Amino acid sequence: MGIRGELYTNQVQVNNRSYFFNVKENRNGDVFLQIVESKISDGQDDRRAIVVFSDNMKDFLSGLDDSLQFIEKNRKEQAKLKAERKAAKDAKYRALAAEERGDRQTESSVQEKSCTLSLSVLLQKTRAPLHRQLRLQITSTNS
Repeated sequence: MGIRGELYTNQVQVNNRSYFFNVKENRNGDVFLQIVESKISDGQDDRRAIVVFSDNMKDFLSGLDDSLQFIEKNRKEQAKLKAERKAAKDAKYRALAAEERGDRQTESSVQEKSCTLSLSVLLQKTRAPLHRQLRLQITSTNS
C-alpha cells in the first residue's frame, strides 16, 4: 500500500488541468475512488475532489454513462441543427443575390424562372421534436 492508503493512481493531463484517479483504502479497509481536478489559476493551485466508495461505484458509473450518452446525442443533434440553419441561410443569400442581379438588368432582357426550395427544419421543444416545412420562393433572372 502506498502513501495515505493509495492502491492505484492514474493522471490525465488536459490543457491547464490535471485529473487524478486515485484508488485508496481507508483505515477501516473500505476501498474508494478519489477523483481530483487540479489547475493553476492566478498562481494558486486550485484542487477539487470527489470520493466514490466501492459500494456506490455501480450507481456512480451508471449515472456517468447516462450523462456521457446525453452529451454525445446532444452534440450530434446540435451539429445537425447547425447544418440545417446554415443551409437555410445560404439559400436566403443566394435568393437575395439573384434578386439583386435582376434589379441591375434592364426589363427587356430579363427572363424569370422560379424554383421552389424545400427545407426541412427540425425544431426541438421539450422531448417531442416538431417538424416544419419551409418553402422559399427563389426567383432567379437570366439575361
